[in-house]
Amino acid sequence: MEVGTSKSPSNCQSTVDHGDADPFQWDTREDCQVRQILDRIADKWSLLVIALLDNRRLRFTELRREIDGVSQRMLTVTLRSLERDGLVKRTVHPVVPPRVEYELTSLGRTLHTTIQSLVAWTERHQEEIAAARSAYDARDAEARAAQAPAS
Repeated sequence: MEVGTSKSPSNCQSTVDHGDADPFQWDTREDCQVRQILDRIADKWSLLVIALLDNRRLRFTELRREIDGVSQRMLTVTLRSLERDGLVKRTVHPVVPPRVEYELTSLGRTLHTTIQSLVAWTERHQEEIAAARSAYDARDAEARAAQAPAS
């Protein structure tokens, strides 16, 4: 569990009347359960684990080998959190040495579908995003050059 994450559900209803506020907008308070779930499933390691476990079981070492840059500790924390949230099932086989496999639960598979939509959107728009980044960086460089003291 992440530091500062509450173990109990909390009421995310705002005490401020927002009139016609969007009912699908999640509360921004740290103790809001919707925010906690979004924080969990939207972190980069969780997304990668869920993507890799699509329709297959993988051992810890296989996951670690597939996810570039993840530490053993971070992968362990991520898998435990996903298991706690009911998205990943951990199976320990009683052999020596113990063999542990991870797979998506039915709930995790429904989330994988959503993640695939996000990946597809990213692939469709990656060139537009790259162009926007280049334009931003050029404007930023110009602004910095204009603010730099003359030598």
